Amino acid sequence: MTVKTANTYHVPVLLTESVDGLQVRQGGVYADMTFGGGGHSKEILKRLNGSGHLYSFDQDADAEQNIKLDSDSPFQTGNFTFVRSNFRYLRNWMRYYQEDGIDGLLADLGVSSHHFDDEQRGFSFRYNAPLDMRMNKRAGMTAAQLLNTYTEEQLAQVFYLYGELRQSRQLARAIAIFRGNHPMESTQDLLNATENYIHKQQEKKELAQLFQALRIEVNHEMDALTEMLQAAIHCLKPGGRLSVITYHSLEDRLVKNFIRSGNATGTIEQDFFGKRNTPLKAVQSKPIIPSAEEQQTNPRSRSAKLRIAEKL
Repeated sequence: MTVKTANTYHVPVLLTESVDGLQVRQGGVYADMTFGGGGHSKEILKRLNGSGHLYSFDQDADAEQNIKLDSDSPFQTGNFTFVRSNFRYLRNWMRYYQEDGIDGLLADLGVSSHHFDDEQRGFSFRYNAPLDMRMNKRAGMTAAQLLNTYTEEQLAQVFYLYGELRQSRQLARAIAIFRGNHPMESTQDLLNATENYIHKQQEKKELAQLFQALRIEVNHEMDALTEMLQAAIHCLKPGGRLSVITYHSLEDRLVKNFIRSGNATGTIEQDFFGKRNTPLKAVQSKPIIPSAEEQQTNPRSRSAKLRIAEKL
């Protein structure tokens, strides 16, 4: 039997590049928006001294257990605070901890390896499991509840917007017909309902897109990301760094828009004198991608893009 450790929970992507991008000051205040297995947090903590501090966010109770699993852990020091919360509430928590501003923020937006490997969470089409897909198992609507209650039109919109599936209407119709005879309860139910509209030549890709769309909707990921980026712009001190790793075009486009314009649409606003109102500036013209070696050893990294920006 494999012993569960923080390292097996999740292998951090672009670890050195993303933390280097923060230009960590030893006495600075930083936030890791996605604690996961703690890999990025641990690397940030290595670069802090006694006066520095790191706040790490995660809404998943499983992630919090990694603090205890790591026997050689810097998480027990006074430099570290775990925040059991969705990262969309960054601004509220910084007020709670009486932080006037932060020097850097890192977010690895990808789903942890643990979530895909946990057969009972319903994130993967590899296992027959209950359709849950909630990052926070303590609250919110499950994927099963969504599939059984959304209208056909709502389902089609979810599949098209968040999965970029051209056959979104056919998939929604197939699910509506299936649930008329049997409630959607398991990943196998979903596969059975949609199998005639998944192209065999692109089966893995399209199923991944279908499950991604449901996961995004269940966890309100795009809304949460928008709110977090808005809070980041407010909380970062001038010269503070934003380091964000994305994995699909929807979130990457949103991050790119915020860096370019300070808002989700990418529209650059100007003041009365025509001066551009852009609170961030990109540190590099193109996103950083993992090395060929990292992509080989960590397949999850293959779609990753790292964007770094500085608060003006």
